[in-house]
Amino acid sequence: MGPTLVVVLAHPDDDTFSVSGSIALHAEDPDLRFVLVLATSGDAGEIADPALATRETLAAVREAEDRASWRTLGREPDRVEFLRLGDGTLASIDPDSLIGTVATILEEERPDVVVTFGPEGVTAHPDHIAVGRATMEAFHSVRLAWPGAFRRLLQICIPESLLAAWNEQQVAAGREPFDPTQPFQPRGIPDRLVAVEVDTSSVWRRRMEALGEHRTQSETGMGEEMAEAVLSAEYFSQAFPGRPPGAARLTDIFEGL
Repeated sequence: MGPTLVVVLAHPDDDTFSVSGSIALHAEDPDLRFVLVLATSGDAGEIADPALATRETLAAVREAEDRASWRTLGREPDRVEFLRLGDGTLASIDPDSLIGTVATILEEERPDVVVTFGPEGVTAHPDHIAVGRATMEAFHSVRLAWPGAFRRLLQICIPESLLAAWNEQQVAAGREPFDPTQPFQPRGIPDRLVAVEVDTSSVWRRRMEALGEHRTQSETGMGEEMAEAVLSAEYFSQAFPGRPPGAARLTDIFEGL
């Protein structure tokens, strides 16, 4: 029996940006069970082209875009849960409700690996931070009851050195560098805290095509050079179990399980 992965994120397209490469590398594994949980349907998000959606239809359109992105990638989730909470509201809702919902799904699936956001939320988006916090609480609330499951809790991250390299590319291309002091801009974490570095360079074009399915969102139009830089690796810190200082980075989210 293969591993079970549960990914808990905030918005449609968070998944394409953060874990699609790791999934693509395991697309041919018939024993992998992949469960995706998205807390919102992105109903407060951008509408890049008014022909694609209205404010009233955006949530349904973005759910369809997300499903299409996984079909394009070549590995659809075995289970998708759209919790349909209000986009932009997760920091203000009752946290116990979100924790309880996620905990129920985790109990049903008993995954080997859970992936969510870390405390900086990659871009400090309040929804990202709230989902990451709730998922961590849910993980720890249920893991002791299921020996043999809940073996790893990973948090999506950007190494500080990588963010610096991206900014060099931005400046060289005549674009403004990312500013981590501003809302919704990438935040890095110290390189020493990165536990998993997955080389996704062999599937970056497939990831770019999947990202292109999120047509309502303008970030799908990033240039090819920047897309290759962003989509050729995935990085995670490890919230559970603890890692010895100086431990070598894993090269796959399932390595060593």
